[in-house]
Amino acid sequence: MIAVVVYESMFGNTHVIADHIAEGLRSRSETTVVAVHDATEDVVAGADLLVVGGPTHVHGMSSHRSREGAKEIAAKDDDLELEPDAEGPGLRDWFDELADGRTGRAAAFDTRVHATAVVTGQASKGIAKRLRRHGFELVAGPESFFVDKENRLEPDEAERAEEWGRSLAEVLQQA
Repeated sequence: MIAVVVYESMFGNTHVIADHIAEGLRSRSETTVVAVHDATEDVVAGADLLVVGGPTHVHGMSSHRSREGAKEIAAKDDDLELEPDAEGPGLRDWFDELADGRTGRAAAFDTRVHATAVVTGQASKGIAKRLRRHGFELVAGPESFFVDKENRLEPDEAERAEEWGRSLAEVLQQA
C-alpha cells in the first residue's frame, strides 16, 4: 500500500502532525509526506490513501487573506517562525487545481486551538468535503489535533497523530 500525506503549514505544527501521521502509516505502508506546493498530480495519482491536512484559519481552511495574516503575526512575534512552505499556495489553491473524477481513499485532518469546533471551526471538515467532491472515499471522519493559545502543539498530540496514522493503515488493511 502507498500512502501520501499532503499538508499546508504556517508555523510548523501541521507539518509535525503530518510527519507523525506518516510514521503511524509506515507501520503498514510505504508513505510519503509532501508540502501542498509539491503535491503534484503525479505524486497524488499513485496513492492508495491520500491524507490531507492544514491549519484552521477563521473557522475553516486557510485563505490567501488568512495566510497573509499569519505572516503578519509571525513578523510581530519572535517566538513564531514561519514554515518555509508558508509562502507557497494553500490547500484551497491546490484543490482548485486537482483534477476531478478521482478514485481512491482519503482522510482529512487539521490543527486548531483546543476549544469546541463551534468556536474555532474545523478545517478538516472543509478538506473532507473537497476530497469527496473530487471523488475520494473517506476512510475516517475529519480529525483535529490541538495547539495551545501560544501556538504550540499540546502534549501528546504528536503521539495521538501517530496512533491515528496506524488506525488509518489498519482500516485500509481490512478493506
